[in-house]
Amino acid sequence: MRLVARGVTFSYPRSPEPVLKGVDFDIPSGHSAAIIGPSGSGKTTLLSLIGRLLSMQEGTVEAIAPDGTVRPPYEVASWVFQTISLLPDRTAADNVAIGAYSDGATREEAQSRARDYLGRVGLTPHAEIPTRILSGGEAQRVAIARALASHRPVILADEPTGQLDAKTSASVLEAMIGAHGERTVLVVTHDPEVADRCDLILELRDGRVHELREGANGRLSVARAGRSRTAMRKPRPKAKVSKPKTAKPRRGAP
Repeated sequence: MRLVARGVTFSYPRSPEPVLKGVDFDIPSGHSAAIIGPSGSGKTTLLSLIGRLLSMQEGTVEAIAPDGTVRPPYEVASWVFQTISLLPDRTAADNVAIGAYSDGATREEAQSRARDYLGRVGLTPHAEIPTRILSGGEAQRVAIARALASHRPVILADEPTGQLDAKTSASVLEAMIGAHGERTVLVVTHDPEVADRCDLILELRDGRVHELREGANGRLSVARAGRSRTAMRKPRPKAKVSKPKTAKPRRGAP
């Protein structure tokens, strides 16, 4: 589904100014997008507003289906939280199956999806292990598999690879961001490698989306003050090196 934000503004109580100041974006259906920016720039706040963990104050965010049907994003989204939330005494497979059950799957279908998505994040050998004895990185992979198993058209992920090593992150990103085309994936991250894997990158700075770019094909779309322009990236011109001037001898000089 297409995700469209218009004029999203949000302030925390006793904050001297809004953390978000009229954020606009338009993420095409089936694309992956990363939200980047310095700490405190409003990345997680924006994601929380999209998923309705926070109530919208000003502006709108809509999920638009190909047939034009408009839904609130929280009704069609699965979450991957920065803080892992699993049922500790249930197996990894049981936890992943919950995602499928939330999508209306039968018991047989849920178990099938659990096996499939645990395999995609490299946890097939851990399927029948209670999640309380998994490592933090393994538990995070279970949470990602659970989100994928729901088959909802939107995935919202807050620092999904924060507890993973580089090698594991690559395989997990392949499973999650590789789902784009079928789903729209929105990821908050500080990791440039995660951002580079996405189709689009939204940079939040000073409460606004300052940059929206496509990394894969060299296109750059910059959104400022509600207006967007698209330009091809050009190689930086080589710096001109000025040769030192040689002083000409004065007439009559020896």
